[in-house]
Amino acid sequence: MLKQILAITLMNVRAIPERWGPSLVIVIGLAGVVAVFTALLAMANGFSTTLQSAGRDDNAIVLRGQSGAELNSGFGGDSAQLIKLGPGIRKGPDGQPLAAGELMVITELARRDDPAAVANVTLRGVEPASFAIRPQLRITAGRAFEPGKREVIVGAGLAGQFAGTSLGDTLRLRGSDWTIVGHFEAGDANDSEAWVDLGTAQSTFNRGNSVSAVRVGLESPAAIETLRAALAADPRLAVDVTEEKTYYSAQTRGVRQTIEALAFVVTFIMGLGAIFAALNTMYAAVSARTREIATLRAIGFGGTPVLASVMVEAVLLSLLGGIVGAIAAYLLFNGLSVSTLSQASFTQVVFEFAVTPRLVLTGLVIAMVIGFIGGLLPALRAARMQVTTALRTA
Repeated sequence: MLKQILAITLMNVRAIPERWGPSLVIVIGLAGVVAVFTALLAMANGFSTTLQSAGRDDNAIVLRGQSGAELNSGFGGDSAQLIKLGPGIRKGPDGQPLAAGELMVITELARRDDPAAVANVTLRGVEPASFAIRPQLRITAGRAFEPGKREVIVGAGLAGQFAGTSLGDTLRLRGSDWTIVGHFEAGDANDSEAWVDLGTAQSTFNRGNSVSAVRVGLESPAAIETLRAALAADPRLAVDVTEEKTYYSAQTRGVRQTIEALAFVVTFIMGLGAIFAALNTMYAAVSARTREIATLRAIGFGGTPVLASVMVEAVLLSLLGGIVGAIAAYLLFNGLSVSTLSQASFTQVVFEFAVTPRLVLTGLVIAMVIGFIGGLLPALRAARMQVTTALRTA
């Protein structure tokens, strides 16, 4: 039986160039399905990776209780100082707790591709410890801002996507002028932000001594429980202490789930069309080879080898389509830099599409499943074909 399956399958595969036109229906249809599926999930994957890579196991973020995000959080400077003195926070080179109050302000910038369109971006007021807590961040051009001055450094993502973010440019932020003195790169969500001195931001935007959150470097990942228990026991504070990775993971959940749901809905609809295309193509192939199949059956080939050969042909064509779609998705979308709205902060997050091997493999499996379903009925028809009837009607 295996010899018969191999013989018929090789014969069918060698005959594909003679039926290249109808075969392209399956290849192109499945290429479209896989390309769209891979592109959508590459967008979700890139967004999640950008945010989650901003979190470290040995960092934590302290927010006002039940606020859930920096934009909704806020407390006075006295509370911030109490948090910085909490146990479990590691010391910096100067012997002081490695903790920084940070202020999050939403501002607007014009997009490079459409200067008439503006988008919300994050302006973050930071303290010197904010840089030490994020060792992956480095100044790539210019210099860091000076405390007390209206100077700003811009992340690589903003500099690439938004106008007026070059060194020396002046940004008009909430009625005040700020000079861009540097660009920085962190390789994560921080690249979608502009940073300024915390004290200058507090005075310019009339925030008193309040901060949105306090970021802390932990002595170890386990030290977060010590810090959490100590702050919970202080009646002067009502705060939530969250691991940075957990915080950023929660921010990505809504967007990722939405994109994944859209990807599977679109894939399902396009997949149905691809199944019908495969059905028509394989039925036409079986009809065109009626005499050939009947002859094979008459000289001793069984129905199972015929069924298997038709199924293999359908799956191979589908796999070819999947490979074409995966290559197209990789060439067109992998590394493509875009920005989208973060649900937690309502500001733009700049990220790159990430076409991973796992996404490609999933797309190829989907293509082969569609090909299997589309080829099943024509294969059954070929296997059940009555030899005498087929020879008379061929």
